[in-house]
Amino acid sequence: MGFPRQRMRRLRESGPLRRMVRETTLSPNNLIYPLFVREGTDQREPIQSMPGQFRWSIDLLIKEATDANLLGIPAVMLFGIPDHKDERGSSGYDPDGIVQRAVRALKDHVPDLFVVTDVCIDEYTSHGHCGIVEDGRILNDETLDCLRLMAKTHAEAGADMVAPSDMMDGRVAAVRDELDQGGFTHLPIMSYSAKYASCLYAPFREAASSSPAFGDRCSYQMDPANAREAVREVLADVEEGADVVMVKPALAYLDIISRTRAEVNVPVAAFQVSGEYSMIKAAAQQGWLDESKATLESLLSIKRAGADLILTYFAKDAVQLLNAATP
Repeated sequence: MGFPRQRMRRLRESGPLRRMVRETTLSPNNLIYPLFVREGTDQREPIQSMPGQFRWSIDLLIKEATDANLLGIPAVMLFGIPDHKDERGSSGYDPDGIVQRAVRALKDHVPDLFVVTDVCIDEYTSHGHCGIVEDGRILNDETLDCLRLMAKTHAEAGADMVAPSDMMDGRVAAVRDELDQGGFTHLPIMSYSAKYASCLYAPFREAASSSPAFGDRCSYQMDPANAREAVREVLADVEEGADVVMVKPALAYLDIISRTRAEVNVPVAAFQVSGEYSMIKAAAQQGWLDESKATLESLLSIKRAGADLILTYFAKDAVQLLNAATP
């Protein structure tokens, strides 16, 4: 007498019942594995700020992507590290650029792997910004011409999906028009729709040597304080033709993922960025938390918030853990 009739613990008593009533399920099919590709051969260059991640030459990228695909990871995202950079990031839209060659190699050797390409010039510009610079200002419309060319060359190389990440206004419409005019009406666009000006990108910028040479990216990436603006960005990208919308970063912006999921009917992606990865790695190396549990818990939280797709450097580790946990 006195106890409530509803006892929440009844459904937690046994493992089988917990699994039966579980509300959110994480699957390898939800994951996209980001990979850095560089020039050269037989190169597996460690990224100091991202333990366990590397800059791969194309020959070794093929092996890494093959291993990932055999584990059950369905897709990779490519980020290029060129030998040559200039003010316009021209090596990024060179038909024989590093990413274009990597796409062709992957489609030749791992045809079942779904290959996504990052469409942004920051990795290819001498100044490190995501757009054309004039008198210290980032020019929006002039940058769109570069993005159109980059997306087209990625499509011609065989990319399965392109992902504009620059945060220039009108970029999705520009890329969609270019792809359609080039005969790639079937090719989907995953737009970095709500990409925030975050300190959590620092390890990535070290990996890709893409830190801005001056200023910051606050004039084009979103203010971390804003949520309503994220909805405007997402809805605008859907209107312009985005097939998938993305929130980046993920863990510090779970509310934005949830809000995005409630606003749109297209698939929602979230990027567990380099800083989020490196924080878990660093804490685990210090013995402050269990890396395996932290990995799965963090990914599950992103899925629970509403993400259909998760880009994560933990993809291989996560799939191995998920496979090991399968009865």
